[in-house]
Amino acid sequence: YTDRVLELGAVPSTGTVGDSYDNAMAEAVNGLYKAELIWPRKPWRTVEQVELATLEYVWWWNNQRLHSELGYRTPAEVEAAHYADHETPGPALASPGNH
Repeated sequence: YTDRVLELGAVPSTGTVGDSYDNAMAEAVNGLYKAELIWPRKPWRTVEQVELATLEYVWWWNNQRLHSELGYRTPAEVEAAHYADHETPGPALASPGNH
């Protein structure tokens, strides 16, 4: 992973083994996922229910949920602004119902 990140010229977002920042972002996102989706809707009856709800949650997270760290914008808005600022075409954004 570290070698590939460096090959791409990117800056790794994780620290070294034992670093207190190693999993902080992932743990924060997982905590929100559990608090906003998993716990309020339990009991879950099937794995398929969780999988479908997770897909819906990820779409909502990226396209509707306002994030304080992004200036109360959605990740989709921030990404669109990034590509607009750099005048390069952005990736196609998925929306519910598009197959």
